[in-house]
Amino acid sequence: MSNPAFPGRLQPGDPELSERQRDVFAALLTLHGRAARAVGSGRLAQESSLRMSSASVRAVLGELEDLGLLERGRGSSARVPSSTGYEYFVRALLEPAVLPPHVIAAIDAQLTQSTRDVESLFHEASRLLASVTGQLGLALASSLDDERLVGLDLEPLGERRAMLVLGLGGHSTRTLLLELDTPLERADLEPVQAVLRERLLGHLLGEVRARLAQDPALARTTALRIVARAAASSWTRTAQTPLLSAGAGHMAGQPEFAAAGSLGPVLEVLDNGDPLNRLMVSGIEGHVGVRVGVDETHALSACSLVSFPLPGAFLGAVGVLGPRRMDYAFTLAVVDRVGTRVADLLSA
Repeated sequence: MSNPAFPGRLQPGDPELSERQRDVFAALLTLHGRAARAVGSGRLAQESSLRMSSASVRAVLGELEDLGLLERGRGSSARVPSSTGYEYFVRALLEPAVLPPHVIAAIDAQLTQSTRDVESLFHEASRLLASVTGQLGLALASSLDDERLVGLDLEPLGERRAMLVLGLGGHSTRTLLLELDTPLERADLEPVQAVLRERLLGHLLGEVRARLAQDPALARTTALRIVARAAASSWTRTAQTPLLSAGAGHMAGQPEFAAAGSLGPVLEVLDNGDPLNRLMVSGIEGHVGVRVGVDETHALSACSLVSFPLPGAFLGAVGVLGPRRMDYAFTLAVVDRVGTRVADLLSA
């Protein structure tokens, strides 16, 4: 299953690149992003700002390939970034773009004019994401009431905040940020986690929501009451809209999908909804994340999903689906802005 990558959150085993390796890797990403073609050492030496000979560039490319960050293009000695390489780039090297003021103003104005109902707001969000990024814009409000809870973790984020991670059937997750009305230490949360697992695991999420609000066993101690009350108040039943998408024409214009029959399977996945509807809400709410080379279905293996699970009481998400070589810095900034604005309007 694809795991989301978040800027600035390194993982154990991520390589520490030398300055030369970082420069060559960044230059290859830029050139590949422009034309969707494998990049060789000669092209890198000629068309980038690298002050290195073709032979030196070739040696560094070999090192990056050995690290798993690059792979060979089909029938070529030139390289393209691997899924691992893009994930590493997002975690370790990416700096989200600063959106121009006119783009921010346009996003805010268009969303504010579309608040008649949830579906209108989400339709406009998907259209905005498509038009601004030139890729597929996605939005949904999802109900997970019929999903079964198979895992639960409670992590402190400070004296008055905690993160509740709910593991669901089908290997997806739902993350809730809890605002605690009374400070709790990590030692206070450990027994709470044990009781929550005992009382909630194995039940459907609709039942879990009801138990958080009504189960007397979850009020036995002060810490239990505080956590259960915070979870119940931050997680309520929501409306449900289908997976909304806009911008299919943008995808048709991408070189990766120009071949006959390559775009059809992607559009079929969009029509079915799954697995995108699960993946979009399976992240850290209020934070934009990236899934590179979505591997739940072969149709999306050449795509990346940038999604923003909405924070607060509303279970939903907005996002963008595009080729793996997308401009991640700009796309993350746009998705973050649209997601944050949608969340603000829903909570107003």
